[in-house]
Amino acid sequence: MAAKWLAQVLAARGIHYGWIIVAITFTFVVCSSAAMSVAGVLVPMISREFGWSIGEISGPLALRLALFGLMAPFAGALMLRYGLRAVVLGSASLLIAGLLVSIGMAAKWQLWLGIGVLLGLAAGMTALVLSATIATRWFTARRGLVLGLMGAGSATGQLVFLPAGAWIAETFGWRAAFVPSVVTIALVAALFVLFVRNDPYELGLAPFGEDQLQEPVQRPETNVLSLSFSVLREATGTLVFWVLAFSFFICGVSSVGLIQPHFVALCSDYGIATVTSASLLAVVGICDLIGTVGSGWLSDRYDNRWLLASYYTFRGVALLWLPYSDFTLVGLSFFAVLFGLDFIATVPPTVKIAAQSFGREKGPIVFGWAFAAHQLGAGMMAFGAGVSRDVLTSFVPAFLAAGLLCLAAALSFTLLWGWKAATSSIVSEAA
Repeated sequence: MAAKWLAQVLAARGIHYGWIIVAITFTFVVCSSAAMSVAGVLVPMISREFGWSIGEISGPLALRLALFGLMAPFAGALMLRYGLRAVVLGSASLLIAGLLVSIGMAAKWQLWLGIGVLLGLAAGMTALVLSATIATRWFTARRGLVLGLMGAGSATGQLVFLPAGAWIAETFGWRAAFVPSVVTIALVAALFVLFVRNDPYELGLAPFGEDQLQEPVQRPETNVLSLSFSVLREATGTLVFWVLAFSFFICGVSSVGLIQPHFVALCSDYGIATVTSASLLAVVGICDLIGTVGSGWLSDRYDNRWLLASYYTFRGVALLWLPYSDFTLVGLSFFAVLFGLDFIATVPPTVKIAAQSFGREKGPIVFGWAFAAHQLGAGMMAFGAGVSRDVLTSFVPAFLAAGLLCLAAALSFTLLWGWKAATSSIVSEAA
């Protein structure tokens, strides 16, 4: 009732309810991403308190990222089968449980359960698939812009609040840094359940950019596993899917698998304080907000293949340059700006290619499988970079390897030379 009343009030003022959906979803994405990422700032403190090595702590971080990705294909199917609100409520419950386990952590198995299993499963139930689903169901025009906004929300949550988390940890202890996430996730989940609906049809609305009501999203009778794997079988017969999965795997290697869990520890190796390095990550998050929203705007207007090729090239060059920055504050600040503009700018064009190739209902599920590859790469790098630090006493080889892989991802888009984008759709969405 509250959602229908608000939709009518907004419609009388010429405001589409889809923007309320975007605002609430953006807030939930920011809060859940912040909950996921705060552990990365706390790694040195947890290591000192319990005497665990960086490599040992990297194991649960890698598991979290891997589960985050492995759940993503089923997130799209779960949303299609059970609806957005039920899935978000389940995700929020698991997030809160994982945070509470982490707050009371006293043994290594609790590290694996709280930060690894529960946070990984919780985040994977929504992942970026939630944003892709909202954008494809509620928007025809400005879909790329919406994807950019919500994709930026993910990075903003992961990075912008890290200085606050680091300050809380240094002032009140690392356990206290998890508490704000528990409160905010509970509040935003309640807003989501009250005001978000599965599609515009439930409120008697057309998607933004259209005049006619669309058919409601049909909930399939098949189980989630069958639905996800049937879409995967269809997608794996296309070159588009393999290029998206390969490039997004490398996106995970070079972003959340490397920067989020290890940048603070890397800076610590060069004598940079935790709050300072967390502040540099906040710069990455702020610049990503600009870069990803801009990427969404560009993806409504230009060929998404070449946008992605450009983004991966730009990121590869930034990572290859980092070891030569001498790790001065000026050099690291320059890197934070360059890398931040491209941190997850790859999301809007990747989602749009998936939607153009596989349709409004299957596109988010296909993107979920590509995101699984993304998080598999992230998990491998989170673990591999930690092992590199233990064995080689340096994170630098991991950063150089990630930079070279980004250049390979850029080259992979030449394989899609013959792929025909839905040009007319892009033009209409830009209008």
